[in-house]
This record gives sequence, structure tokens and C-alpha cells, in this order.
Amino acid sequence: MKKIYLLFIALISIQAYSQIQITSTVEYQGYDEGQAYFGEGEYQIFLDNVDGVLDKPVILVDDFDPGDTRDLAGIYSVLDFDGGNIADILRNEGFDFIILNAPQYITDGKDIDGGADYIQRNAMVLRELIDVINTQKVGSEELVVFGLGMGGLISQYGLSYMEQNGMDHETRLFISFDSPHLGANSPVSFQYLLNYFGKEQNNAEADLIVESVLNSPASKEMLIDHYLAHLANGSDFEQDPSILLPTGAPGFRNAFQTELDNLGFPQNVRNVSLVNGSNNGTTIGTPGLQIIDTTLDLGGGVTADIILHFTPPVNQTNNVTDFTAYFAGFPVASFSADSESFSYTAGLDSTPGGMGSFSAGLEGITDPTIIAFLAALEQEEFSSIPTMSALAIETENDWYVSPNMGDSPFVASSISNNNEFHLTITAQKAAFALAEIRQEPLGVSENDFSTKYTLIKNPVGEQIRLKLNSTHSYNNVQYSVFNTSGQQIISERLQNPSEEISINHHLNTGIYFLNITDSETSFNVKIVVQ
Repeated sequence: MKKIYLLFIALISIQAYSQIQITSTVEYQGYDEGQAYFGEGEYQIFLDNVDGVLDKPVILVDDFDPGDTRDLAGIYSVLDFDGGNIADILRNEGFDFIILNAPQYITDGKDIDGGADYIQRNAMVLRELIDVINTQKVGSEELVVFGLGMGGLISQYGLSYMEQNGMDHETRLFISFDSPHLGANSPVSFQYLLNYFGKEQNNAEADLIVESVLNSPASKEMLIDHYLAHLANGSDFEQDPSILLPTGAPGFRNAFQTELDNLGFPQNVRNVSLVNGSNNGTTIGTPGLQIIDTTLDLGGGVTADIILHFTPPVNQTNNVTDFTAYFAGFPVASFSADSESFSYTAGLDSTPGGMGSFSAGLEGITDPTIIAFLAALEQEEFSSIPTMSALAIETENDWYVSPNMGDSPFVASSISNNNEFHLTITAQKAAFALAEIRQEPLGVSENDFSTKYTLIKNPVGEQIRLKLNSTHSYNNVQYSVFNTSGQQIISERLQNPSEEISINHHLNTGIYFLNITDSETSFNVKIVVQ
């Protein structure tokens, strides 16, 4: 009998480690589509290294990936950090990882680039996978869904859709990793320039980037500011000077955000987040910053002067894109575009946020003009996933201030003082994610803040007591307590505390949020007062 069981396990392991295709049984019709299509995906099960049985599943959902440049192993490697790989660590503890990828495919005669397709259609694929895994798993362990970037939107949509349609997702935890719940950003100055190069200068590679990346359904759903919204009537590159404020792609952006907001976050799971943006208002450059001022050789004796800027400070207008081409010293072509900021917040490009870079995703570019442009950049990084968006804080219009963590729908978050590149896993974030997935006794994510601060008891008594680790330094520590409405009730700054922090309170029975910020890190944790 034992030999039969071992053979059975071996067969499951062989099957589980192969790549499996999956097609949704729920179709979706996009905003610009004449009919609905069934989404497709591919997944791979990485069984644990303890018993090799699918019984503690964690589903990892990929980020925005036009052209399907990341294979399943590449998605797995996103969980690398200086200390190992989150999936490897958990698989050695009995957890199983399922990696979901959105490939390129043809369905009913339509070419679909899954990694840049409609978020809703990909969410229906995730819904299908959740049903498959819940059917195949051994035992009653509930799922963990871990969404990377856009994968967090797919996960939010898929889980909420299932709840609102009476489908049991059997999921206990949703981890959103630097996901743009209120929208993403790509500098509109660069969008204008790429589109001008592609449409007016007949640059094939620039046009390919515009059509496959910027004009993909996912980009048009996520980008808060999209060049298409600013085009003059009848032109495919000239700007309408009356449309300068950030505006999303017509027919896509507002419709998607409304749809996502109406669904909300899943109610029957624990929602937590990893955020790569700064928690204290640290910016990426400054509003209106000059990105580049250079002269490029376009070939055939033609040169071009190019100047780009970040979007402007609060309530100001500036030129973001300026292009003038010369032949023998005489101007032969020109293009210019401006941008305006709202009265309540500066432009998106320099907000605290998970950082993107202009060269990211352009590694295969061979066009010498684009290569020379990238080499001449004065500012490579920009805000891709603003902190407020990653925390889904809808109550704050100024995206440059420190976030009020009590206003976030996430019950716990890991966020640093500094802006990090999108999908960067630090040791702090790894510890947070591991603790959440493990469900350690008393919930380490709620009681042990990466070993630096330990909440001695939760629910708390007459004092909120935090034990300090002697191996760490504690400089400029500030603690704040918020109620569930986001109102700050307690706040104090301590210069150099040692051993323990005791917070006296007269809080009524209920749930509160404790935020701890010091010179190195920031933590947000839910506390219960009985």
C-alpha cells in the first residue's frame, strides 16, 4: 500500500510541475470590442518540499507584461530578496505555490496579448483557476492570493466578483503588492514623444511601443493620464491645448475605475498590502523637473532638439514635451505639449510611489535614436505606482502628503520611508509577507513588526505596550493611533526610546490602527481594545 501511495504522489508531482493551460468559462466583452471572448492563461504548480501534496495553496498572479516577456520561472523569481525567495522558504514549510501567467493567444479569431489585456478578462481566468485549485487541493486549507502590481487589480476584481456572484473562493488572505488600485502613471511627456516619433517621424519601434504598450487595454484602464485623451480632433499626434489636466484614456479609464470601485475589496478575506512608495512624502525628483535636454541625430543630416519635463507643481502649467527638427540649420518639424496640475496636488511624475524607469521594458530596442535618447536622460526614475494608489486611499486628494494609514482599506501594510523600485522585496517586506501567509501564533504581522517592534499583547489592555529589540536603533520614533474612520486619536514623537514603549489610552472598545514610524521603517497594524 505504501508503494502505491508513493507512486501516486510521484505521478501527482510530475503532473503538478508541468505547465497547464486554462480557459475561463466566463467570457468578457471589452469596452472597444464587438463581442465577448473567453480569457486564457497558463499556470504551474510548485508543490511543497515537505509532503509533495497540494494542500496549502498560494496563488501568485503576474503583473503587467505586454509581449509575455516573463515566463513562469521569471514570475516566481519576483519573490527573490536578500535572504532567499519567499516561495522557496514557504515551500520548505509545506506551502504550495501556483504561478498564473497571462500569455499571448488567439481566441475566436482575435489576437490577445494577455499580459496587457483587459484586467476583467484576466480576472475571469483567475476565477477559473481558483475553482480548479479548490477542487484539486487535499483538505480544507483556504487559499492565499498574492497579486503582483496589475495582478493585485486582477485579484481584487476576481475575488470581489466571486463574492458578489455567490461563488465561494475559499480564500483567507489577499496580498496586494504595489498595485495601482486608484491608477498608475507613465510620464505623459514621454507618451507624447513616443507617439510623435511613431506617427509623425515614422519610427517603427516607437510606434510598436505605443500600440502594444500604451494603447493596450490594460494601460488604458490603469493610466491616470493618457496621451489619447489630449489629442486634437482629427489628429493622431497634436495636442488639444484646452485639455491639459491629467485625463485617462477615453472610454476606458473612468469606466474601469468606476467598475472596480463598485466591486470594492473582497469582504470575506484579510486584505493586506506591500507598498514600494514612501510613507512620509519623500518625492521622486520634483514637480516640473527637467528630464532631458539634448540634441539627437535622426540621420540624413537631420537633428532634433528634445526637452522633456515632469508634470508641474500645484496649480501650475508647464511645457512637458518640446521637439524641433533641423536640416542644415533650418527648422523642418516641431511638436510641443503642455501639462497642468490640479489646485490640490502637483503632477503625478514625482509623487511618492513605487518607481518606474524610462528604460524598463525597452531592453530589446535597436533603434539608434531611442537608444541615444535613453543614454541622454538626466532623470531616469519616475513615480509609477503612487503611494496613495497602492494603499487605495480615496479620501486624500493631495498625493504628496504622508498617507493616513487609517484611511486605507488594508488592515495591515508594509511600507518604507524611501521610494523603492516597483516590486522590490526588502527584508522587511519579506518578513511581513511570510508572517501573513504563515498565520503565526497571535498573528506575527499584528504583533511582531519584522522583529523590531513587538506588540506585547493584542487585544490590548490599559496600555498599548511595544517591546523594542536591542539589536536595532530607535531614532525619531513617532506613534499614532487612528480609529476606523481615519481620525487620529493619539500621537507622540519619541527621540531615543529603549526597551519598551508604553502608550496610555482611554480608548473605547473596538478596532484601531497603530502606526509606528522611525528613521528607517514604518509599520501599520490593527489593534483590538476590549
